[in-house]
Amino acid sequence: MRNARSATQVSIRAGHFLWQVVCLVALALGTAPLSAEELATTKCRWSELPPIPDKLGVAGAFAGVHNGALLVAGGANFPGKPPWQGGKKVWHDSVFVLDKPGGIWRTAGRLARPLGYGVSLSIPEGVVCLGGSDAQRHYADAFLMRWERGEIATSLLPPLPRPCANFCGVLLGNTIYVAGGSDSPTARRALRAFWCLNLDAAQPQWRELDPWDGPGRMFAVAAAQDNALFVVSGAELTDDTQGKPVRRYLNDAHRYQPERGWKRIADLPRAAVAAPTPALAVGSSAFLVLGGDDGSLVDFQPPESHPGFPCTILEYNAVRDRWGICGNMPAAQVTTALVHWEDRFVMPTGEVRPGVRSPAVWSVQLLSD
Repeated sequence: MRNARSATQVSIRAGHFLWQVVCLVALALGTAPLSAEELATTKCRWSELPPIPDKLGVAGAFAGVHNGALLVAGGANFPGKPPWQGGKKVWHDSVFVLDKPGGIWRTAGRLARPLGYGVSLSIPEGVVCLGGSDAQRHYADAFLMRWERGEIATSLLPPLPRPCANFCGVLLGNTIYVAGGSDSPTARRALRAFWCLNLDAAQPQWRELDPWDGPGRMFAVAAAQDNALFVVSGAELTDDTQGKPVRRYLNDAHRYQPERGWKRIADLPRAAVAAPTPALAVGSSAFLVLGGDDGSLVDFQPPESHPGFPCTILEYNAVRDRWGICGNMPAAQVTTALVHWEDRFVMPTGEVRPGVRSPAVWSVQLLSD
């Protein structure tokens, strides 16, 4: 544990040095990132909630809140050996429920099938669960997961236009928007797809909209702020020298306004692939991207000593169209949702380094100066 913590601290220090270099380059180009005075005055108070009742934890779980309870369902991990030792990835169907922040988790039911890596969003009627994958295929299924009288119940929603996993989504008003992803486990290209579902319609149906002006991507981060949605970072799939698909880490960012369409905004100072999504909205014009994979350690060896993903928090100011760094998280988890629950935002379970999950459930509360 001490060695892992030291390695993480070294990684954080390296991240700060990289940020200083980014600042100098940006100043030279006339596009300086946010100064300390321009960053939001909101501070983050982090604490741990009880871990989920899976000692390994999972990545790609569906998560949300209904009737006051936090629900975490599905996801995948490596219960036998780690992947660098030939371990097999296994998808799960368990649904865990935590009825209050200081409560005790219980296993409350199962999904219709083992499933993970979809989009999950909380609405008053339940947790919307979209798409996802298992070991064999990706799915277009959509359903509503509810916590009613101590039991899990589900009902079907209109299916996605095509199978999709590893995508991002957000609720803007009462319309769901989803972007990117991939349509099969063997996909050679990430999707440049953008769909919406108006929940207020008499018969809600998915509509295909014009996508952003940029490459297709998976594991992007979505955000909603000031009547607009944002799609930032993610990974594009390209061919390597042997013609096999590999990830290209992206740091571009795009804003969509329903009445105006897409506009490219300032690039992130680093990639933030698979950061918890939707991003955390702050005030009326900013949002925070919590960690994410910047791709700098993608070939790290030996894999069992990987120090983990960046713990830096990126802040975007929509008024100034600028990014800054506004602190660090105590731990970074990727391929997980970010859920608004009571007076806090919750980052439940997730991947802490390639092939390794954690059952930890982190809570962050926003404190204004």
